[in-house]
Parts: sequence; structure tokens; C-alpha cells
Amino acid sequence: MSDIQQQASEFRAEFEKVNSEVAKVIVGAEEIVEGVLIALFAGGNVLLEGVPGLGKTMLVRTLGEVLDLPFSRIQFTPDLMPADIIGTNIVQEDPHTGRRDFIFVQGPLFSNLVLADEINRATPKTQSAMLEAMQEKRITAAGVTHDLAKPFFVLATQNPLEMEGTYPLPEAQLDRFLFKLLVRFPGRKELNEIIARTTTNEMPRVEKVMTQARLLEWMSFVRGIVIAPHVQDYAIRLVLSTHPESEFATDLVKRYVRYGSSPRGAQGLILAAKIKALRAERYNVAFADIASVALATLRHRLILNFEGEAEGITTDMVVKDLLDKVPREAGVAA
Repeated sequence: MSDIQQQASEFRAEFEKVNSEVAKVIVGAEEIVEGVLIALFAGGNVLLEGVPGLGKTMLVRTLGEVLDLPFSRIQFTPDLMPADIIGTNIVQEDPHTGRRDFIFVQGPLFSNLVLADEINRATPKTQSAMLEAMQEKRITAAGVTHDLAKPFFVLATQNPLEMEGTYPLPEAQLDRFLFKLLVRFPGRKELNEIIARTTTNEMPRVEKVMTQARLLEWMSFVRGIVIAPHVQDYAIRLVLSTHPESEFATDLVKRYVRYGSSPRGAQGLILAAKIKALRAERYNVAFADIASVALATLRHRLILNFEGEAEGITTDMVVKDLLDKVPREAGVAA
């Protein structure tokens, strides 16, 4: 067995172990758990959209335990200030000399795994403080730049129903999320299992599967997986086809889309697809891998025009249409 085969086998085993440990606590959300794990190993942030009470906070806390990552939770509110999340300088007096100095007190962003709960309730000023952290992996306070811990992940939540008093995330911030995942309400069977686990004295316990250093190694390994030029071109054409002025745009895009995906959409498709390939015991990316992550990667990167919103068109409908219409091989009809 070659080195790449050995490493890929180890990656699959550890990925599945993490998945199974999280499943001990999180019930009926297999797609969500898989999506979050793919994003983590790809080094991306995740936006979780769903009504309260579906276990989003529990998911992040459980991931922290399984991956041995320090976890912090920020409850976003309209009065939350940037200093509340990044930290602030305070005056400290030396009890022996009486000398006073400024010291920086770190905020909750100085953690490996950050749950940004109801992120769209924060004002644009506070949301902008998240931009630098999510993209640059560092923050600036009082003119001084501080590096954040590695790895650094933001898992943000937003409620799709209660929009009063919220500040919709700007396109620039949405683009910082590798995936947008829709958390569905559990079915009858899953709800029965959730009740059984949460209303008794026997709470499930999870085991630590890997260290921070091991996670960083796997994140680097994933980037080394091969993708053929024609498969990469498919991902690129998918992203280009989201732009109404592009030669690859479909009729649905030309009619209902105002702006398409940024280049980060293509990066996200390829990185996530590499993990999909590894999980399928392949060492190169296939067309199906790209297609399987397209919804989660592109749905939040498309902006519909007024006509699209008025007619009830969703970005999911547009992406599904692209998957049907954009040929996998260049120059070949779908």
C-alpha cells in the first residue's frame, strides 16, 4: 500500500470515528454533521440556518469535545460591541511598584471553535469585526494585530423566521462561509430518540478522537488530493454560470439572478469535493464530488433580483437547475 493510500485510509477511519462520536449526541442530522465536518477539515466556516432548539449549540460543543478544541459561544445581540468579542485593553496596576500598564484582555474570539449564535442580530459594526477574524484569522485592537489560534472555525447560526430586529448579513460576510447548511426539524423517529436521550439521567458521553495538531495535519493532507483539469474546469464553469452576464449562464440565472458567486465559491467546491473523494475511497476528485457539495457551497453566494424574489424563486432552485444544465465535460450538452 502506497503512502497516499495509507494516509487516505487513516483519514477515512478518523473522519468516520469523529462522525460516529458526534452522532452519539446529535440525532437525525446526519447531513448537517457531515457538512460541518467537511467544512472543518477543509478549513472553512459554516452558517447554520434553522429555528431555535434544534441542537445547533450542542453540535458545536460536542465537536469541541471530540476534536479536543477549546470552544466559546457568543450570543449576538443588537447592543453587542466589537470589543465584546475581540477583547479590549485595560489598565493594570502593579501592586509592588504602583506602575500602570495597558494589557490586552482576549475576547471569546480567541478560541479554536466559536459559536456565533444568531449572528444576524448584531449591528453591522460588530459584524464587520467578525470579517477580519473569519478571513484573516486575526483581529486588530487599538491598532495592534493579534493572531488567532490555529485551527480557527466559526459556526454561526441564524433564525430564518424571526427577522424583526435583525441585520441581514452583508454579501461580503456571507462569502466568508464555506457552507450554508439548512437545519431541518427532526421527524417522528428522530424526535422520539431525542426525547429518550435528553429526559433521562443517562446522557451519552463522547470520546476525544484527535488532537488539534492532528486536525491541522489532516487539513494540510486534504489540500494535496489531486483534481484533474477537466474536473476543476467543471467547478469553474459552475461558478461562472451563476453570473447572468456569463456565456455559461442558464436562462434561470439570466432572468432571476442579480449577482453570482465569487471565486471563493470555486475554492469551496474543490476543497469540499476533495474530502468527498477521500470518503469514497478515491484519491482524485470526480464530477459527482463537485455536484454533491454545490448546494451547500453556492446557495448563500447568489443574490436574486427583485423578479426572482417576487416569484418565489430560491437560490437552491437556481443551483439545482445549474447542476442539470451545466455539462460536466466542456462542450458536451447536459
